Amino acid sequence: MNQIKQFQNQPVARFKKFPNKNIMTAFRNQNLPLPPICSRLLAGVASLALVGFTASAQIDPAPRQLLHLGANASLTDSGPMGAYAFYYWNMPNVPTTNEVLRLVIAPVYVDANLGFQHLLGKNTDLAVGAFGGMYANSYQEVDHGHWFKRESFDGDSGGFDVSLYQRFNPDQHIPLTGVLRATMDYNAFDTTDNTATVKNNGTAFVLPENQPIMTYRAGFRWGGKEPMLTPILGMEVSGWYELDQRTSPGGYGFSNDRELERVSQRFFARAQLNYTTLESKHYVVAGLQGGTMINADRLSAYRLGGVLPYTKEFPLPIPGYYFQELSAKSFGLAYGTYAIPFGAEDQWNIMGSASAALVDYVDGTGQPGAFNSGVGVGGGYSAPSRRWKILSLVGYGFEAEREHGRGGYSVAVAFQYNFGSTRTAGLEGYEALQEMHTVAK
Repeated sequence: MNQIKQFQNQPVARFKKFPNKNIMTAFRNQNLPLPPICSRLLAGVASLALVGFTASAQIDPAPRQLLHLGANASLTDSGPMGAYAFYYWNMPNVPTTNEVLRLVIAPVYVDANLGFQHLLGKNTDLAVGAFGGMYANSYQEVDHGHWFKRESFDGDSGGFDVSLYQRFNPDQHIPLTGVLRATMDYNAFDTTDNTATVKNNGTAFVLPENQPIMTYRAGFRWGGKEPMLTPILGMEVSGWYELDQRTSPGGYGFSNDRELERVSQRFFARAQLNYTTLESKHYVVAGLQGGTMINADRLSAYRLGGVLPYTKEFPLPIPGYYFQELSAKSFGLAYGTYAIPFGAEDQWNIMGSASAALVDYVDGTGQPGAFNSGVGVGGGYSAPSRRWKILSLVGYGFEAEREHGRGGYSVAVAFQYNFGSTRTAGLEGYEALQEMHTVAK
């Protein structure tokens, strides 16, 4: 199964063919008192409807109609390009009360999910989903900074999932939710225009066998964030275990020089804060992510690189690198963004971003040295109506291996248009936080 399946559930369009369905969702310390500034921050964040982006998180209780577009490309060497285009349509009380219908529609992929709130108890929700389309599990081979197009291939996908969500702390503001999920995803692989179908030293590149893959996930999410580009407030601590079980493991490639494991296991955790300062309106993102694997292979590995926000549920950003350039069987990643607004209504902003990662590469991929880092500078514009916003970032990857040596350049653009209400839970929470701040002064 493609690496993008890990911890993600949203469709997107990618390079040329709009692939990839899955390029798609707390400071309180029990009863200990908090300093006043932390208490105000918690109260503001707690007033959010803290939800994840898709069925991977809690059921989204808010009506939404969002169009997301994004692209991430190298400015110098030839490398995989990341892109997405999808419409997120969330409909509470459809088809009936206490049911939520969510559709995520990409040009060649659709993901549908029906959530049943309180079906198995006051604090227990159930959701069923179905998905299908083209290019969901496409794979791009990158090793030592070189994109091996002859060893890359497309992968179509379709299947269904069942999810159980248990709220553990109904009496507290910040939701702590447990998640159990089972997914059946049928993968069908196909060559691209560049895959080595002709003889190569007497051997053609053999694709993995078409097969269903069963994936089981268990984990928790404390907090969350809305599915918005640069959400005004958000906070999350989460941890996950995921198991992939293939029905047709074995060799593929040139003379079976690479292997698909029968069972791969992932352990992953993230802590992230999205926060807008109350007076200066500066925007801050700070995060830590880490993961490890048992029986890693190319299609189940973590993929790091690029900066697009909705390439998967848990993007692993490093500016200046190709989209999902690094394949990892274990990693640790620290990242942050700082944006400063300007203009008559603070509709413009300038921003800086930085990431640093330690990577243990999947066998047969990688580059010299475990440390990888990158920085980016850019800007954005938000319409005064709050209907739409656009962001752009130019990145430099310090350790990215390229033909000329170390150092890679990239550019990314992300756009969002809101067809629904602009009175989001995040905005209401931020206004409540501002009011408390004013009263405290």
